[in-house]
Amino acid sequence: MFDVNGSEFLILLVVAVVVIGPARLPGYVAQVKRWAVHARTLVQDLRGRVESELGAEAGVDWAALDPRAYDPRRIVRDALAEDPPANLRTSPAPSPTPVADIPVPATPSPEQGAHRAA
Repeated sequence: MFDVNGSEFLILLVVAVVVIGPARLPGYVAQVKRWAVHARTLVQDLRGRVESELGAEAGVDWAALDPRAYDPRRIVRDALAEDPPANLRTSPAPSPTPVADIPVPATPSPEQGAHRAA
């Protein structure tokens, strides 16, 4: 979950012993253990409630709902690979108007602009 290898865990343990102190460390470890057990109990209660509300036949795929399974690259790749729904398909873009056909308004010369401002 935290992607900590053995040597990193050992360094964390040494830092914890130095910062917390060897006398208070067992109390902190017990408190973290209680939090972990409480969190696990909450998750199991949540699963039980969802299954009781939806029924066992609903068959919630918990692995598909795991946030660690979400890969943004895969989601974008899958979305781009799909054909858009019929209601979102657009007609081909109209051909652009040639630049020569667009009327250009006459711009006043600097003398005319100064004359109008006066």
